Amino acid sequence: MAGSLDPAQGMGTMAKQFRLSADQIKPLAEGHGGCIATDKITVEGYPVRFMYREAPDNDIDSGWRFMSGFEDDAYMDDTTNHGVYDVNTIANYDPSIIPFLEAPEGSAFEKTPESERFLAVADWEPDES
Repeated sequence: MAGSLDPAQGMGTMAKQFRLSADQIKPLAEGHGGCIATDKITVEGYPVRFMYREAPDNDIDSGWRFMSGFEDDAYMDDTTNHGVYDVNTIANYDPSIIPFLEAPEGSAFEKTPESERFLAVADWEPDES
């Protein structure tokens, strides 16, 4: 699945132009379930630079959340700026996430400006909204 939007998100807005087409999605990390990723990754083509795993929202949710690191609070508060995807889809956008997909809930990883490798973030907790 290349990506899906909540029907309410699509009403009155133009369809998103994803950086990858459905036929470009290969089986790189199947069986991990769903995730949330921002349009900075799926539409604008930025690499994943911050990822964390929280408790899943439902039976198909992996708990993974993927961001480019360029999203501010206002961007994140606008639900039209992110979508629900299969983790495999995001792995196709940025395969560097694959080695971390088995990390437990509560895990967070980032690529700092000095590093092109993900490093564990020890002092981070998700916002409780």
